[in-house]
Amino acid sequence: MTEADLATGIRWRAIVKVLVLAALLVLLNFVARDALEALDFKIRPSNEDAVHRTIMASAALYALLLAVPFVPGAEIGIALMVMLGPPIAVLVYLCTLAGLSTSFVIGRLIPISVLVRLALDFRLDQTARLLEAIEPLNQNQRLDLLISISSKRFLPWLLRYRYLALAVALNVPGNYLVGGGGGIALIAGVSRVYTIPGFLLTVVLAVSPVPLAVLIFGTGFLSG
Repeated sequence: MTEADLATGIRWRAIVKVLVLAALLVLLNFVARDALEALDFKIRPSNEDAVHRTIMASAALYALLLAVPFVPGAEIGIALMVMLGPPIAVLVYLCTLAGLSTSFVIGRLIPISVLVRLALDFRLDQTARLLEAIEPLNQNQRLDLLISISSKRFLPWLLRYRYLALAVALNVPGNYLVGGGGGIALIAGVSRVYTIPGFLLTVVLAVSPVPLAVLIFGTGFLSG
């Protein structure tokens, strides 16, 4: 097999991986949409048990979908709070923590060698070399290396104040473009520059404003 044939094979493997991932994300987006439609019902004494089961299933699905990048799981949590009001806010908050934490842990469990192979598949040789360089380093050494090679002025600041940057990223409008909460948490885990306690504390504080506001002021600002 020639070098050109090998390069073509690698390129096709990368294309297949992208297509499979895209198909999975589209499927999960349909699941999220169907879940939102399932929440459009009237609460009556005759269907109280069914409503309770639907709410618990929706909360569990919300936590799972929130952990997946580029899937709008947050809309399910908002829909639950709009429909049921302050009593459901704590459950939505806990499910949010569970979903983001799951994504973060998955990111930390992904071996660097897998990311290196993925970068090579997409012909990202410089990224692959960087990943190989940081693989044997501890957290502080990785931070020092990344800061030292950062060519843009704001990147060292983001790395030094990474927990603040994480909190802002989780709350900024339009973060769906970078994967939403699940994608941001996954990247944070993959980077290995966040400690588990530090990540958890940041998320606990960062995602609390909306549920807390619902508990205090109700859901008027969500549906208005």
